[in-house]
Amino acid sequence: MTFAPRTWVVGEVVTAALLNQEVRDQIGSMLAAWTSYTPTWTASTNPVLNNGTATGAYMKIGRTCHCQFQITAGSTTTFGSGGYMVGVPFTSAASGLVSMGAGRFTGSQTWYGVVTLGSNVAACNVIFPLTTANTTGANAASNAPESWANGHTLRGSLTYQTAS
Repeated sequence: MTFAPRTWVVGEVVTAALLNQEVRDQIGSMLAAWTSYTPTWTASTNPVLNNGTATGAYMKIGRTCHCQFQITAGSTTTFGSGGYMVGVPFTSAASGLVSMGAGRFTGSQTWYGVVTLGSNVAACNVIFPLTTANTTGANAASNAPESWANGHTLRGSLTYQTAS
């Protein structure tokens, strides 16, 4: 993860150690492997993963966060009710902007949608078409874009500005 650059002062001696920290380490952090995180999965009545899985990864450079997540239902997963929200690794900036990314649900069919993240929040919505004949959107839920079952997978990716 990148860090705030050093403020140099007049007359300061530049050493190899300082150059390594300020140049090599900064660039190295932007080229490193992404960091794993476990996304939360919530709704009006929360789903419970039980033997399902929730995985995620992110790369934060300054206040820009690139993240991706995957939730896979297990045979004992319960799906709750209401629109689903998926946790992101950092709270979003209070910018007034909505960030958008890509979503995919793989059930008996594959559905493509959008991931949206509002201002000053720590969870995103994943929105899919209501039906194959209707292109208006609805939040992913226990029955949207189709009824969830064992092995069904929700994936998403998003780039957004963090609060800090």
